[in-house]
Amino acid sequence: MLKGFKDFIMRGNVIELAVAVIIGGAFTAIVTSVTDSLIQPLINSFGSPEVAGLGFQITDNPKTFVDFGAVITAIINFLIIAAVVYFGIIAPINAITERAKRRQGVDPEEPAPTTEQLLAEIRDLIAAENGGTTTNKPGSNF
Repeated sequence: MLKGFKDFIMRGNVIELAVAVIIGGAFTAIVTSVTDSLIQPLINSFGSPEVAGLGFQITDNPKTFVDFGAVITAIINFLIIAAVVYFGIIAPINAITERAKRRQGVDPEEPAPTTEQLLAEIRDLIAAENGGTTTNKPGSNF
């Protein structure tokens, strides 16, 4: 029973996930800082980004207030954070990776061969070894 638990914990995926969660938690501070210190002031210069009060109350109880404004604000904040992460981190890393692949002689635009192309190449190699003849079944493309 403990061996199974140890195998589970030592699997690469679990360790990588734990590292990702830790790094993600630390990275949250950076993204929040960029958003609050750089992006949010730019948005505030055009007016208030809050859309509070956009909702309705179901009963006389204040706890039944349906606040669409809070949801819209959360969606806007998510999109801002996602844009900062994508354009500030993901896009530059992809560009650096693509540049490194080009230096190594790997063409990133060249598509991988399809299964049919690979099978046709294998068929042609076998035919070349057999003196130019292959035994195809009737109705078979290969």
